[in-house]
Amino acid sequence: MRRLVWGMAIGAVAGVSAATFADTPSGLKPMAFLAGHCWTGAFPGSPRTDTHCFQWLYEGKALRDVHTVRSPGQPDYVGETTYFWDPAAKRVDYLYIENQGGVSRGTVTPDGDALVFPATQYVADGQTMTYRVRWTPVGADAYEAWSEAQTKDGWSTMFKLVLTRQP
Repeated sequence: MRRLVWGMAIGAVAGVSAATFADTPSGLKPMAFLAGHCWTGAFPGSPRTDTHCFQWLYEGKALRDVHTVRSPGQPDYVGETTYFWDPAAKRVDYLYIENQGGVSRGTVTPDGDALVFPATQYVADGQTMTYRVRWTPVGADAYEAWSEAQTKDGWSTMFKLVLTRQP
């Protein structure tokens, strides 16, 4: 179940900012710093890495995040998140799908400079896990991804890692 949250933690693919698209919904603008770049972080105490590449879709109306977790000697774990403005709910929603069959739906809200992913559920193989995530910028070229899972005893940190913008 922790596979997903590795992905939620966090593309020289698009190379454009929100300012490029006049129609970018205002709710997506706090995520604009991610767009057009790939960001990579190493899990503490592990050779495992997570890379997120963000690309605007539909002229800034949605944002794609393709992420890959690499672990030496194991197949890559790959997931894709699409963030979009829900005009009826007046919020940013997302849909996450990963290569091992897991899915998740949730919301993202700004909190100061941070992006907060409130508690939601990840579903895979008939099991669910409740998790929440917070991405906080660290300077201009990095952000910290903090992921927690709900346990019978409360919230437990699964990991914190810093992802840095790749050239």
